[in-house]
Amino acid sequence: MIYDNDVKAVDALKANFDKITAEIAKVIIGQGDVVRSVLLSVFSGGHCLLVGVPGLAKTLLVNTIADALGLQYSRIQFTPDLMPSDITGSEILNEKREFKFIKGPVFANIILADEINRTPPKTQSALLEAMQERCVTVSGTRNKLPEPFFVLATQNPIEQEGTYPLPEAQLDRFMFMVNLDYPSIDDEISIVTSTTSSATAKAETVISADDLIEFQQLVRRIPVNENVVRYAVNVAAQTRPNTPAASVMANKYLVWGAGPRASQYLILGAKAHAAVSGKYSPDVEDVKAVAPSVLRHRIVRNYKAEAENVTDDIIIAEILKNVKF
Repeated sequence: MIYDNDVKAVDALKANFDKITAEIAKVIIGQGDVVRSVLLSVFSGGHCLLVGVPGLAKTLLVNTIADALGLQYSRIQFTPDLMPSDITGSEILNEKREFKFIKGPVFANIILADEINRTPPKTQSALLEAMQERCVTVSGTRNKLPEPFFVLATQNPIEQEGTYPLPEAQLDRFMFMVNLDYPSIDDEISIVTSTTSSATAKAETVISADDLIEFQQLVRRIPVNENVVRYAVNVAAQTRPNTPAASVMANKYLVWGAGPRASQYLILGAKAHAAVSGKYSPDVEDVKAVAPSVLRHRIVRNYKAEAENVTDDIIIAEILKNVKF
């Protein structure tokens, strides 16, 4: 798609975003905020970590998004015995006695890393290069991954036995962490009714991979006022305890705060949020809208916060309330 100017392109992005959410709603009942957050990360070119108990349609959501976006989809079930080569691929000796690289499941547009915290760090780290560099190195050869490329990972927050929590360095590679909650009673009635009948729903493809890449480039071109950038940087800075910019909440309840990548994602996410809301430049409200998803996995609470049951979202909400702009 080629547009005369970026204003028309932003209008087209919003129109297509609405169509995509409508297609996803045919399959996924409720979870509107979750769908919106995941799509914002996709249009921003970032990765997303979905956290929720079993049965909340995390896997179905990722599969449905792949259908609506016309992207190649690959699922990797993370288990304790999974090896790095099971993700990236490996070299085999063919009939000509030559080594040939066989691509692993990571060579797709959308990767569902299902229960990513169930595999040891050695295997988890196999995704680090792919998420950051968009390539994998096998036997000294760099193999480029297809574009666009996203990792949408899932994690179960209630089962701790036999799990390997993601290190902070890998958590930081995810643009968003999105929490999934139980559906409302009405939504659950609709879910049960639709899933226990013979009717099946499937999302139709709305845009192509090339269209998505064009929209990602558009999001980066959206202008942003300096005061909005300053606000985003101040939000991230206030999460850093024992620094001049630290907030009272950070000094009281945090041992570690968000780094500069959080500031970058706050602005990138705000640009995407503004575009899908029909605005041509983000404001402070757009930053606030994406801040919980950007920050909740980049701050580390201390023992006092755990003892007083002060959650990440409570800390973030208090910081957002007090940041001046």
